[in-house]
Amino acid sequence: MNNKLEGFVKDNKKAFEVKGPSDQLWQRISAELDKEQQPKKKIELYKWLSIAAMLVISLGIYFTYNYRMANKTIDVADVNPAFGKKEMRFASLIEEKRDSLEIYAKRNPDLYRKFIDDMNKLDNDYEQLKKQLQTSPNPEVIVRAMMKNLEIQSSVLSQQLSIINQVNQYKKENTI
Repeated sequence: MNNKLEGFVKDNKKAFEVKGPSDQLWQRISAELDKEQQPKKKIELYKWLSIAAMLVISLGIYFTYNYRMANKTIDVADVNPAFGKKEMRFASLIEEKRDSLEIYAKRNPDLYRKFIDDMNKLDNDYEQLKKQLQTSPNPEVIVRAMMKNLEIQSSVLSQQLSIINQVNQYKKENTI
C-alpha cells in the first residue's frame, strides 16, 4: 500500500503542486497592509501625545498650586482688617518710641541696653506668633495675642521713655 501511494504521488506530482498567488495579488495585499498601518501609527501617536499633554498639564497645575500655597502667607489684615490697621498704627508708634529711646541712649548706654534686651524678647515673641499664624487652625486667637504683644511693646517703650526722662531730670537737678 505504501508503494501504491508513492507511485500515485509521483505520477500526479504536478497536480499536487499548488501554484502560488500571482504577483498582482501580493501587491494588492501589500497595499492594503500599508493602508492599515498608517492610521494605526497616527492613532497611536495621537494617543501618546494626548497622554503626554495631560501629564504636562497635570504637573503644571500641581506645581502652580503648590507654589502658590508655599508662598501664601497669612497677614493680620487677612484675618481681621481692623486688626491690620491697628497693627500698622502700633508698628509706627513703636518705631517712633524706639527712635526716641535711641536719642536718650547716648546718655545712658547701660540702661538702653537693658531696655533693648526686653524689647528684643517681645519682638521674638511677636515673630513666633507670626509663624504660628501661618499654621494655626484658629488664627483669630493668634492675631489677638499679636495685638496684645504690640500693646505691651508700646507700653514698655512708654515706660522706658518715662524712666529715662526721670533719670535725666534727676541728673539735671543734682548737677545744678
